[in-house]
Amino acid sequence: MQFGVFTVGDVTTDPTTGRTPTEHERIKAMVAIARKTEEVGLDVFATGEHHNPPFVPSSPTTLLGYIAAHTERIVLSTSTTLITTNDPVKIAEDYAMLQHLADGRVDLMMGRGNTGPVYPWFGQDIRQGIPLAIENYALLHRLWREEVVDWEGKFRTPLQGFTSTPRPLDGVPPFVWHGSIRSPEIAEQAAYYGDGFFANNIFWPKEHFVRLINLYRDRFAHYGHGTREQAIVGLGGQVFMRRNSQDARHDFRPHFNASAVYRGSSMEDVLEQTPLTVGSPQEVIDKTLTFRDTFGDYQRQLFVLDGGGLALPSVLEQIEMLGEEVVPVLRKELAVGRPTDVPAAPTHAALVARKGR
Repeated sequence: MQFGVFTVGDVTTDPTTGRTPTEHERIKAMVAIARKTEEVGLDVFATGEHHNPPFVPSSPTTLLGYIAAHTERIVLSTSTTLITTNDPVKIAEDYAMLQHLADGRVDLMMGRGNTGPVYPWFGQDIRQGIPLAIENYALLHRLWREEVVDWEGKFRTPLQGFTSTPRPLDGVPPFVWHGSIRSPEIAEQAAYYGDGFFANNIFWPKEHFVRLINLYRDRFAHYGHGTREQAIVGLGGQVFMRRNSQDARHDFRPHFNASAVYRGSSMEDVLEQTPLTVGSPQEVIDKTLTFRDTFGDYQRQLFVLDGGGLALPSVLEQIEMLGEEVVPVLRKELAVGRPTDVPAAPTHAALVARKGR
């Protein structure tokens, strides 16, 4: 079971001080968050990809390459790589290069993105989002596995005798998660290839994500990759902690009220109906443990901690509490009763060993 932190890289005014960080400060803060994630013993740091204000992570491989040079152990991932508006040839090249620089500590999460204007900026039509995701990933999958590729599709110029360089490290491509908030077609795609499926699991009620994950598990088994229980599932979550629940709710409420995502909702309703947890470390433990009851055994749990203008010192404090008080208990509790045939989260070393077998 892997635990980690993911960010979307928003530049948001802190509602408690009225101060907005600069882009430079926000980018440096993301590096500090990644380094702290490793320092406290967590497993994964993931960044989003956005090409519009108020977000800064327009170049995930640049950010993760820098972080790779300043860390030794954590897996470096994306919380979205835009498979629809990025050229799959460039994705193949960029992430293989990052994989080499990070000595294999790389995977990525494919997504369509949720910012409509991005599509025309990169010459695409948002109405073709699903077909783009399907065709582009089909090409990317081949580019990482075949030395020479001939290709002809609908959305890009043909390829003849093309070889993507560098080739994946040890002949093993980075592991791919397919992330989705609402699209059954993406769950189907993940199942078809035997890849991982990451359910965002924030903002919406759990019943919505149950349907997507169950579809993925059923189709994973249908395509012969293993049993339903052996499907590779990741979940998101959002937490804010203080020593006691009252302080946590008091301190987080201004950030909640200022959030465009939660606008029009009460914090109490959202806490009851979604995976958002605001409270003590024990409350975070208790609510996160319910995820296995809801979704089954899974392989990766990522938390977003830095949204809504939360200042960096507070984010780093959250990571310390997560790493020192919450995750050790979750690791122990989630190991109890876990069937032996449920696979661990994929790593580069494990994928190389499987290839050797």
